[in-house]
Amino acid sequence: MNAKPDVQLPAVSVIMPVLNEERHLRGAVQAILAQEYAGEMEVVIALGPSTDRTDEIAAELVRDTASDRSKRVHTVPNPTGRTPAALNAAIKASRHPVVVRVDGHGMLSPNYIATAVRLLEETGAQNVGGIMHAEGENDWERAVAAAMTSKIGVGNASFHTGGDAAPADTVYLGVFRREALEQQGGYNEEFIRAQDWELNFRIREAGGLIWFSPELKVSYRPRPSVKALAKQYKDYGRWRHVVARYHEGSINLRYLAPPTAVCAIAAGLVVGALLTPWGFVIPGGYLAAIGAGSLPAGKGLSLKARLQIPVALATMHMSWGFGFLTSPRALAKKVIASRRPAVLTSK
Repeated sequence: MNAKPDVQLPAVSVIMPVLNEERHLRGAVQAILAQEYAGEMEVVIALGPSTDRTDEIAAELVRDTASDRSKRVHTVPNPTGRTPAALNAAIKASRHPVVVRVDGHGMLSPNYIATAVRLLEETGAQNVGGIMHAEGENDWERAVAAAMTSKIGVGNASFHTGGDAAPADTVYLGVFRREALEQQGGYNEEFIRAQDWELNFRIREAGGLIWFSPELKVSYRPRPSVKALAKQYKDYGRWRHVVARYHEGSINLRYLAPPTAVCAIAAGLVVGALLTPWGFVIPGGYLAAIGAGSLPAGKGLSLKARLQIPVALATMHMSWGFGFLTSPRALAKKVIASRRPAVLTSK
């Protein structure tokens, strides 16, 4: 954003929940510090109990920026390792009126913060966000990235697939007005996953606007294995069901598609094995559908990557659906019983 010299840009706090991010942390922070933004900026890294070199790298980043008052990095502890607790700790330790969430494996585009600040002003939104631009570093990760940015993989979620600027239910990561976070008491720390969706729901219920814009883009590194992807999506489904129980009216047909597919495929397999081969039509049709859907998603990729896209799609769908279906009711009760607004007064 090319601001006029007499325009005072708001200072920005970038908050980062970090756990075992030695591969990407330095690059993520460097992308923040290189932002084309003329206002003051700080980076607050909330450190979970990592077992790799994450803490060492964070300490180096703190030392490297110690002499720069306008772009300083500092850290806060997050002994629980939970993402929402990390976010709240970083918010509390930060001090500026605009709060930018960035993950340890997310790479901001060069004008991300400047554009987000402009959009906050233009739209009056409480939170603005954009596209989760999945990018892989090997064939498997590129296959997952293709699945995560296709409608057959994630439906019509604009922050995955793109679209026009418009009000949204939720956005990826987010750039918030601090008063919106403080009004809501921050993130609900019982939501290990889906904490963004849950917070944005509360902001909308209070009359705030959540705004999606394709101008905003964050590069995202997919999970490096089938097992890691399956766990990620099982947790997504599990906690999205908790949100649905905690906030009535927050579910829609898009979220019901994966659990419906899991039930239909399981029923088809049972019928096919015990009663009639016609039961196999359902799982066979599903496999044919994801095979066909992977063809446009894999354009420009290597043959090895293209062949892995159906595996990524099936892993995402089945794991999300299984997590949704097996989500314990006790989780919602625990969330409701423990909900207390966090104290987020900045330092």
